[in-house]
Parts: sequence; C-alpha cells; structure tokens
Amino acid sequence: GEGPFTVFAPNDEAFAALPAGLLEKLLLPENIAVLTSILTYHVVAGKVMSTDVTAGDAPTVEGSTLALGVMDGVQVNDATVIAADVEASNGVIHVIDAVMLPKS
Repeated sequence: GEGPFTVFAPNDEAFAALPAGLLEKLLLPENIAVLTSILTYHVVAGKVMSTDVTAGDAPTVEGSTLALGVMDGVQVNDATVIAADVEASNGVIHVIDAVMLPKS
C-alpha cells in the first residue's frame, strides 16, 4: 500500500542471531506465506515517530499486536529501538535489535 507506515526493521545482527538455516528456509517459495506474516508483523499503519510512541498495544499490518514500551527509549515486544525516526517516502523506519515473530 501507499502508507504511511511505521516499520520496525531488524538490523543485520538481529538476523544473524536467528537459528542457523532459518532465514534460508523462510526464503524458500513454499514458505512465502510464513515470511510475509513475519515481515508484516514488523509494520504498523500510520507514521509514528519515536516521540509519539506511547506504551500499549499497536495493531500490525499482519493482524496481531505489538507491545510498545517507552522506558529507557522505545521497546517493541522484546526488541529495543536502536536507531529511530529514519524518514522514508511512505512513512518512518525504526531499527530494532531483534527479529520479532508473531504468535501465530
């Protein structure tokens, strides 16, 4: 879609911390639905700058919710925002230190 969107994007270290072989398995054609679910779990509709984040649940494009916290910076589930407010043409990106998985 056109957005705007807020994307919580894992950094390279977050992907490297995944179990060995998991990323390769997710990239297989038969796992596209699972990969899509994981990716859209990292996206919230609307442009939410770090200064606008409030503690509570935020609905994701995937359909689940993320738990947002604001103590000592911004937390998303068990991840921490390590670089905030990266402007994008269709919203904003916040870099996080973990790959988040939806409960489903």
